[in-house]
Amino acid sequence: MTFADKIVKLTDLWQPRVIAEMNDYQFKIVRIEGDFVWHDHPETDETFIVLKGSLQIDFRDGAATVEPGQMFVVPKGMEHKPYAAEEVHMLLIEPRGTLNTGHAGGERTAQNDLWV
Repeated sequence: MTFADKIVKLTDLWQPRVIAEMNDYQFKIVRIEGDFVWHDHPETDETFIVLKGSLQIDFRDGAATVEPGQMFVVPKGMEHKPYAAEEVHMLLIEPRGTLNTGHAGGERTAQNDLWV
């Protein structure tokens, strides 16, 4: 199955779903649109690979834009906030058990270890 085949199975935005595991790392696909919450991951880096759309990752001192086919790694402990003006499809790579909102919590916190 392709990433696109998996993405069409996602019904909700901001709800990453696992598609594979390697050692202690999970590969998750997600659909996003709009603003997320400021958060960080003190114990791990986080990798974003954009499959479709244009992702903006805001930092307190600037922003990065990630286009389809591009990858961006947010270093551990760096506060960031993903944003998508229009729907973006992504692949996330992070250790198993990493919460999408870090320690920020809130209504956007997705349940971990759900597969598609």
